[in-house]
Amino acid sequence: MSYTAPLKDMLFNIEHLARIDQIAQIPGFEDAGLETAQAVLEECGKLNTEVIAPLNWEGDKNPSFHHSGNQVTTTPGFKEAYKQFTEGGWQSLQHPAEFGGQGLPKTIGAACGEMLNSANMSFALCPMLTDGAIEALLTAGSDDMKAKYLEKLISGEWTGTMNLTEPQAGSDLAAVRTRAEPQPDGTYKVFGTKIYITYGEHDMADNIIHLVLARVQGAPEGVKGISLFVVPKFMVNGDGSLGARNDVHCVSIEHKMGIKASPTAVLQYGDHGGATGFLVGEENRGLEYMFIMMNAARYAVGVQGISIAERAYQHAVQYARDRVQSRPVDGSLPAAGPIIHHPDVRRMLMTMRAYTEGCRSLASVAAAAYDAAHHHPDAEVRKQNQSFYEFMVPLVKGYSTEMSLEVTSLGVQVHGGMGFIEETGCAQYYRDAKILTIYEGTTAIQANDLVGRKTSRDGGQTAKALADQVAQTEAQLVASGNADAQAMAKRLKAAREAFVDVVNFVAGNTKAKPNDVFAGSVPYLMLTGNLMAGWQMGRAMLVALTPEAQAQDAAFMASKVTTARFYADHILSKVPGIRDSIVEGAGSVTELALDAF
Repeated sequence: MSYTAPLKDMLFNIEHLARIDQIAQIPGFEDAGLETAQAVLEECGKLNTEVIAPLNWEGDKNPSFHHSGNQVTTTPGFKEAYKQFTEGGWQSLQHPAEFGGQGLPKTIGAACGEMLNSANMSFALCPMLTDGAIEALLTAGSDDMKAKYLEKLISGEWTGTMNLTEPQAGSDLAAVRTRAEPQPDGTYKVFGTKIYITYGEHDMADNIIHLVLARVQGAPEGVKGISLFVVPKFMVNGDGSLGARNDVHCVSIEHKMGIKASPTAVLQYGDHGGATGFLVGEENRGLEYMFIMMNAARYAVGVQGISIAERAYQHAVQYARDRVQSRPVDGSLPAAGPIIHHPDVRRMLMTMRAYTEGCRSLASVAAAAYDAAHHHPDAEVRKQNQSFYEFMVPLVKGYSTEMSLEVTSLGVQVHGGMGFIEETGCAQYYRDAKILTIYEGTTAIQANDLVGRKTSRDGGQTAKALADQVAQTEAQLVASGNADAQAMAKRLKAAREAFVDVVNFVAGNTKAKPNDVFAGSVPYLMLTGNLMAGWQMGRAMLVALTPEAQAQDAAFMASKVTTARFYADHILSKVPGIRDSIVEGAGSVTELALDAF
């Protein structure tokens, strides 16, 4: 099944919702307007459609494998595709020019990331983890580290990893046992085992730069005693050339439910005297630095959810057009016709489409906030956008990935019995999607973040300020006089009021009744993500209804209005019921005696 990049929808979001014209006014982004965005996205679409997407099914059938000598060989074709990817400058897209990057805004880079992940999620994980390593070194690395590693990472000549998890330490990083022993020359010897290391070993790049959490001897217990280290696969000489192999080796890779072509490695540090590591920043601040990588990765994983949903949707639409089965219930055809004529199939396809477009618009707006938060010359504007972006990250990650499970499941359902057969390809999307709700922080961890750091900490002020912005969009929809817009406003209003009720419940009870609040933490995340995506769909509807937009592309704009109306009627309408389960149903979550389970 081929993949076609949804360029029109991406560019609509970038122009009208993310407001690329405003981003292009920020110093350093003057050349990153709509024309640049369109040119970059079109070229990115070609690479992903022609080179990377055809390898997706191959990677599922012939995944990466581990063999003697601690080596990993990736799926046939991956190495060659990665070379084209790096030679085209795609790894460097949104990184600083001073280290060889192109310095484009995240608003453009995120759309390219979606295309790459739609084309081949297993392949895309390698550059995604490298992006995280680059962010961490840019923020906390010394000048020497930046000079030694960044140019090669940004070019894609080397790749990067995150090393957090250990056999006894999953999400609870306080249990990390990997140790780092200081050496007289200022380096450290690292010893320990790390698991679930994405692209921890592979054959696509000359070197792998591992960022590793470990404890220095005598460090405080718990998360306050964790430090971050750079541990390269090959040592780097003073002139930038590669030196001796470091004492870090891949002892196995996991056999997984999905993303099979991505090698998920078990890495052993220090079996032959100790792996040489270099401290990033200060001792005992490692978790703080690693969160820089994790926040970048969490947003990117949310984009992966959108990506896999888009791929599943395209696959399902094509099958529904081709599969002939049964006469339409309205008698519109004289005999059996393609199943896309059946109302329930249309309902499933519309659900897939609306979820995907809603989450894409949310991610695009969040990316624009990131760009303003990091680059706008006005400190107050930076602060406001940082607050907005931080609130959106757990939603983009949590809501978009949970959404992708429903969408990819519907994709299988549209195929009927053929969906359960691997050869159709749609089952791969369903399997690949499952990991997205787990890695880089499970949905529950994202929900805990939303409750604790993003809502309770400021008494719900940030959340309520967002609700006020939603109310402004409601007023604009009502004022338009359009029936679809007024229906959207009605649903937005009900959802917003339910959201404010939940915010008050969370802010008022997190300390006094924590079990009641956290029993509804994931529903709260889903409610909030639903509302925020619905808000963007309302904004999109307002644009699509204008005469200027209609004159530009009437058919596309009509589809935007219809999809937004469907989102309002069938998805946004769920919010008040979720509110009831959170505010009124907390007790029944915890009342059952533990020995009754």
